[in-house]
Amino acid sequence: MCFSAEASFAGGIILSAIGTATLTKVKKPQQKLFAGIPVLFAAQQFAEGVLWMTLKSGEYEQLQNITTYIFLITALVIWPIMVPLSVWFMEESTGRKKILAGLIITGGILSLFYASCLISYDVSPQIQNFHIQYIDKFPVIPVNIALVLYLVSTITPLFISSVKRMWLFGLLITISYTISSIFFAQYLTSVWCFFAALISIVIYWVLISPGTRTRQVPARSQP
Repeated sequence: MCFSAEASFAGGIILSAIGTATLTKVKKPQQKLFAGIPVLFAAQQFAEGVLWMTLKSGEYEQLQNITTYIFLITALVIWPIMVPLSVWFMEESTGRKKILAGLIITGGILSLFYASCLISYDVSPQIQNFHIQYIDKFPVIPVNIALVLYLVSTITPLFISSVKRMWLFGLLITISYTISSIFFAQYLTSVWCFFAALISIVIYWVLISPGTRTRQVPARSQP
C-alpha cells in the first residue's frame, strides 16, 4: 500500500482472509473470478510491502525489480481485462453481456498496450512523502488516452452489471479514484490501488449477503 511496508502487509493479510472467505462461500462457478479480486489485491499489496523494504534498505535490487513488476503488471495489465471479464461471467442479461464483451475487448487492447510499455520502457520506484512513486518514460499522449480507457474498462462494468449492490462497489471505486487523482496525482498508481484494495472488501457483501441476485425490472400488473 501507499504508506508503509507495515500497512501493505496488514492490508494483504486482511484482504487474503476476506478473499478466501468469499471464494469459499460463493456457490456459482461464474462468481469465482469476481470473488477472487480481493485475493489478487492481497498479492499486489504483499508485493508492494516487499518493495517498500527493498527501497528502504537500498539493497536486493533484483527483488526490487521483481516486486515492482508484480505490482505494475497486476495494476496495468491484469485489472483492465479481469474486471469486465469477471462481471461478464456473472451477468444474466444478454444485452448487458454484449456491452461487457465490448469492454473486455477494450481492456484486452489496453492490457497489451501497457504490457508493451512495461517491456519497452524502464520503471523506477521511489519513496517520496510516505508514498511510492512509479517513475516511467511511457509516451505521454497514448498514456493519457489509455488512462481514460482504463477507467472505462475497470469502472463502467460495475455500473452496467445487473447484480444487486454492484453499483455501490462501482461508486466507491469512482470516489476513490477522484480523491486519489486530486490529492495524490503524483502517486496515483500506488494510492488508488490502496483505496481500491480496501474497497474490494465490499465484494464479500455484494456476493454473500442475502438477496444478492440480479436486479429485476418490476413486472406490470395484469388488468
